[in-house]
Amino acid sequence: MVQKKVLLAEDDLDDRMIFEDFLEDRNDFLLISVVENGVEIFEFLNGLNSESELPQLIILDKNMPKINGVEALKLLKSEERFSKISVVIYSTYIDQNLVNTCKALGAAAILPKPFTKSGYNEMMDEFLRTTKDIF
Repeated sequence: MVQKKVLLAEDDLDDRMIFEDFLEDRNDFLLISVVENGVEIFEFLNGLNSESELPQLIILDKNMPKINGVEALKLLKSEERFSKISVVIYSTYIDQNLVNTCKALGAAAILPKPFTKSGYNEMMDEFLRTTKDIF
């Protein structure tokens, strides 16, 4: 099985640690980097030398400082080099307006933040289901 390269953008330390710990137990995802805000997403991506180094999936926390998840999604999809990367928004609160906005901007999925390890498993399985045509 080929691992999917993942970039996580999450400003909350506890959520980052949970996500990193959780992904260590999965053999279908490789966490290539964790950034704390939308600005760092672009610093990381622009620092990669080749297209083969780009992540296949970017997971964005909706509520981040500097550039939030929705703004980062819009910027990612507007740049040709990054527009093909599957992007998922996750948040503690999701409403229909957020879903509609993010879908219109090109998000592969908009999902609630899990609270348990099994919840993280379900979320990542949902990422795989919603992006199966991309991977």
